[in-house]
Amino acid sequence: MIETTKFDIPRQAESALYINGEWQRGLTTITNINPSDISTPIGNFAQASEQQLQQAIEAAIEAQPLWEKTPLEQKQKILHAIGDELINRCDELGRLLSQEEGKSMAEGRGEIFRAGQFFQYFAAEVLRQIGDLATSTRPGVSIEINREAVGVVAIISPWNFPTATAAWKIAPALAFGNSVIWKPANLTPASAVALTEIIHRQGLPCGTFNLILGSGNTIGNALIHSAQINAVSFTGSVEVGRQVATATSPNFVRCQLEMGSKNALVIADDADIDIAVEATIMGSFSGTGQKCTASSRLVVMDNIHDAYISALIKRIESLKVGHALEDDVFMGPVVDGHQLTNNMLWVDKAHQHGAELAIGGHQLTLAHDGFYMAPTLFLNTKNQWDINQEEIFAPMACVIRVHDLDEAIATVNDTRFGLTSGIITQSLSSSTLFKQQAQTGCVMVNLPTAGTDYHVPFGGRKQSSFGPREQGQYAKEFYTIVKTTYQRAY
Repeated sequence: MIETTKFDIPRQAESALYINGEWQRGLTTITNINPSDISTPIGNFAQASEQQLQQAIEAAIEAQPLWEKTPLEQKQKILHAIGDELINRCDELGRLLSQEEGKSMAEGRGEIFRAGQFFQYFAAEVLRQIGDLATSTRPGVSIEINREAVGVVAIISPWNFPTATAAWKIAPALAFGNSVIWKPANLTPASAVALTEIIHRQGLPCGTFNLILGSGNTIGNALIHSAQINAVSFTGSVEVGRQVATATSPNFVRCQLEMGSKNALVIADDADIDIAVEATIMGSFSGTGQKCTASSRLVVMDNIHDAYISALIKRIESLKVGHALEDDVFMGPVVDGHQLTNNMLWVDKAHQHGAELAIGGHQLTLAHDGFYMAPTLFLNTKNQWDINQEEIFAPMACVIRVHDLDEAIATVNDTRFGLTSGIITQSLSSSTLFKQQAQTGCVMVNLPTAGTDYHVPFGGRKQSSFGPREQGQYAKEFYTIVKTTYQRAY
């Protein structure tokens, strides 16, 4: 018997919108499914009207100056309290997250814990807002350079990391004095309401933080076209990211886009096979492959190919797939039926190209009626095939065989994306060359391509990212604007 979480926040159904410090009913509701067991839906969640979105925008405009002027220590305590509660409740909230998104309980708990760390980190950054002084070229003139809040920030976050991605956007936005309008993905509303409930309890000025649930086609589209907001931070697909950029540019609204990826992990001839296999398992199959940092391309050198593939298949065979809340489950379901259908279409395309199926490639029928897929590995693939050029977001990896390091690096870079890449090697010279030549925003050596720290910048190149980096001290580049002040003493 799987113990599920009863989402008992009274505002969880018709009243899941948070506008100007109050919970509101929506225009309609949607059902939040449980991808591990579709017979046990999590609940019904409100959908906002465009009029309610406008209320949120107006409330955020009014509240922002009050929040920016709030004393630093008060803001620091608020953000730290949010982080503390997330960490203290990571078991409970992690269970809820896993229940609605489908990742294993261990990963759900870890995501909530990491979200708490983001708030704690940016709580400290509140107290590190230190400007600069410069000497003027003119006698008797002093120069001060400081940063101010951008204003009203719209945050559009994805379903695959519903709390962590939102946290690494919301926390710096608030830390630097902005007000926030958050539109999370419709697939994971329960986690959004849970985080909003925590923020609500901290007593921010009404309108400083607002939660708007709704579809991207209506609420998301209206939000990005608004001339009353000052910035949009978006994580999602390239196609939607391009729409965000197109919508914001006429209004001169700054935008930050984290989009698609097609990350490659190189297995060098001298790699430790055990390290290579574990890095592959975590990079390709954790989170059911539904990570922008997943290593869906495995670039393997000739001399280690056969031994590595043999060991990898054995390890994949040992992975437990099941209900996200079951003990010892490594891989839960994919997020919904639409995603599962798309995954199987990509499997069909791999067969059509002539790829060799090593393991998996099929839907699983388990004790619970959910969206389960076997971890899948294809061999003898070509980098130019669409399965190696397009983001799939599935527990599916494709092996590309190469002769040497030069060919491996060329293969890694032969993509329109550039988020993460990695190499498994015992050679310092090989790792050094790879770090220098890999055209990605994040480079991993003897580590999975998935998995980053919360205190350093995150982002990619090419069509993976647009705008300033997220996370760490680099976050201020997006959430603040520089003011240079000149003053004569008389």
